[in-house]
Amino acid sequence: MFNSFNICPVTVSFSVNLTDRSRVALDITLLALSTGGYEEHSPGRGMNGAGGPTAMMDPLEDPVPGVGTYEDFNTIDWVREKSKDRDRHREITSKSKESMGALLHRISDAFSGWLLMLLVGLMSGALAGGIDISAHWLTDMKEGVCLNGFWFNHEHCCWTSNEPTFKERDKCPDWKSWAELIVGTGEGGFAYVVNYMMFMFWALLFSFLAVTLVKSFAPYACGSGIPEIKTILSGFIIRGYLGKWTLIVKTITLVLAVSSGLSLGKEGPLVHVACCCANILCHLFTKYRKNEAKRREVLSAAAAVGVSVAFGAPIGGVLFSLEEVSYYFPLKTLWRSFFAALVAAFTLRSINPFGNSRLVLFYVEFHAPWHLLELGPFILLGIFGGLWGALFIRANIAWCRRRKTTLLGHYPIVEVLVVAGVTALVSFPNSYTRMSGAELIKELFNDCSLLDSSQLCRYNAGNGLADRPADSGLYTALWQLSLALLFKMGITVVTFGMKVPSGLFIPSMAVGAIAGRLLGVGMEQLAYYNHDWAIFRGWCTPGADCITPGLYAMVGAAACLGGVTRMTVSLVVIMFELTGGLEYIVPLMAATMTSKWVADAFGREGIYEAHIRLNGYPFLEPKEEFEHKSLAVDVMRPRRADPALAVLTQEGMTVEEAEALVASTRYSGFPVVVSQESQRLVGFVLRRDLLISIDNARQRQEGVVSSSQVLFTEHPPAQAADAPPPVRLRSLLDLSPFTVADHTPMDITVDIFRKLGLRQCLVTHNGRLLGIITKKDILKHMAQMANRDPDSILFN
Repeated sequence: MFNSFNICPVTVSFSVNLTDRSRVALDITLLALSTGGYEEHSPGRGMNGAGGPTAMMDPLEDPVPGVGTYEDFNTIDWVREKSKDRDRHREITSKSKESMGALLHRISDAFSGWLLMLLVGLMSGALAGGIDISAHWLTDMKEGVCLNGFWFNHEHCCWTSNEPTFKERDKCPDWKSWAELIVGTGEGGFAYVVNYMMFMFWALLFSFLAVTLVKSFAPYACGSGIPEIKTILSGFIIRGYLGKWTLIVKTITLVLAVSSGLSLGKEGPLVHVACCCANILCHLFTKYRKNEAKRREVLSAAAAVGVSVAFGAPIGGVLFSLEEVSYYFPLKTLWRSFFAALVAAFTLRSINPFGNSRLVLFYVEFHAPWHLLELGPFILLGIFGGLWGALFIRANIAWCRRRKTTLLGHYPIVEVLVVAGVTALVSFPNSYTRMSGAELIKELFNDCSLLDSSQLCRYNAGNGLADRPADSGLYTALWQLSLALLFKMGITVVTFGMKVPSGLFIPSMAVGAIAGRLLGVGMEQLAYYNHDWAIFRGWCTPGADCITPGLYAMVGAAACLGGVTRMTVSLVVIMFELTGGLEYIVPLMAATMTSKWVADAFGREGIYEAHIRLNGYPFLEPKEEFEHKSLAVDVMRPRRADPALAVLTQEGMTVEEAEALVASTRYSGFPVVVSQESQRLVGFVLRRDLLISIDNARQRQEGVVSSSQVLFTEHPPAQAADAPPPVRLRSLLDLSPFTVADHTPMDITVDIFRKLGLRQCLVTHNGRLLGIITKKDILKHMAQMANRDPDSILFN
């Protein structure tokens, strides 16, 4: 199925039990359906046999495995899962008064969530530290090797040496370039060619290993993972997407992909890695293993952990999960997310992968405050970020759609090798494209000091740090940065979405940081040569250090990342945590908000929402407004030209008739009515549960034959003495399915689906059943209203 659409596939391994909700009359509950209730059932999809119901058919007392569980590519029923958890909690609370053991069980149950968060934070922090260290080592291996130990990267190799100086701090006798090892010298044209060839060899090797491992062992390890995480957190089930093989392969290939020099980052995939850790650890706790809604609370916290370890920004991680990823975020999840992000950040700080004794990735310490008049250039950066974000999303989606619909998508290894080869070929001559994305951003954020050897700090500094004209070396660096900007903008479009782990945070920030540094240096030189202009007079006097180019780079990075992802609050917090620049919140806020406004003018979707729609995932975007005046009767099925609604009656049907109805349709569930004549609604039952229970009755209940009655009534009607025993299935029945009237406006219906997490609701008129609306029906209707292909919603 996935190969035919050529998408990066996804899977989650979950199992759930069915609770008898006839005891909880006030709960709004709905039985499990594929992304909706009356969707077509795909017979090729296997059943998940894990778990069993707490209440089953009468007179059989033992639970039947498989009833109440969810199949793959289905949406969970949030209301049912929350109801089930409330029942479980009430039972534990009532039993805790009976014995000391039961009391201890209640205490351990309450503490299990915090223990799980502790384990998720420790595991994610340890993996992130290992990924950071390994990626740094392999990235440096493309340029040379350490003689003291091949496992040392360039920086660690030169730590113990006394040779480096301030001007050449990256040179020491223990570190040898490949040309020095192979031809004996690092100077000259032949040595340059050798280093060039070795750089390309390692880049191609790393990218080949990454894409081969993903294709062979874990196809779900490709991409960023955030679009799929958002879909899973909305209630969708994608088995295997958060499994152990995906975690192992994504961890390894993420290191290889980043080290290959491709224009991608590891920050987005780290969210996926953290969620894999959380999903695996959930299996240690019954409360989370058997309840899909509770598991998604843990996954929301894990998303916060992922950003915390990616950037060293625990508070920003919590806000990122709340603003960008999570579908359901109660207060308890907020506290646990904060705790887990704290543990993960502490673990990462203990490992100290950056070697700078700081948690933040790009620590900055600017010497001059910003002035109010600089808000103008900051807003210009915001406009650039918004335009770049809108352009990038359209170009990337167009490229990904081309990949899915042409032969290009059938050869992912060739595509990755070609892109990696072109990236390495173009990157090596330019020092700003040769370095990794994180190193480039660190260089661009840097505030020049007197002893700084960076080319971006080549000033004629006759008066010290302040009031400095640019040197020829700085102009050369600016030309190189301009070329790097164009290259990064183009190559990132084709890189994001390939069949390797690929994040978007660092490439987007690099584009913005380059643009910001260019503007910052331009403003600095404009102020130097035009102190008498009205905009500079009074605050930028001769001899004053009034413009900080590194600050412009930081603001530009936030603007471009905001334009691509449409993050606002969480982005600002991540940026000031990332850099330590707490006093620059106002410029960051101005640029981020401007970039969002500008980008929204061209389309309200961020890059993750665009990929969700591209892949056809059943996701109701909470930020999207339903602006049409259609009614529930316009969207429900069956439509006016369709056959009548397939229903079961509460009595009067035989096992043979029920099986024939199921066999003649492909729907995943059926409304139960009083009779075919009255069509008064009684409840709702799942196709899957119905078939399993009938089959189980044939095997375990003596005398059940094809002519046996199927009863959904509480009290069985009188039967003839020689009649076969009935099959009583009332415990399978959802007695309180959610209903709306036929003239309910669809904007209200959509809000109900979003806020309650519904899978389907039934449409009635004066109590008489008319039809059914599923989540997939709503998504198809919204696509149709937006002049998109309604059949792009791929999954049932």
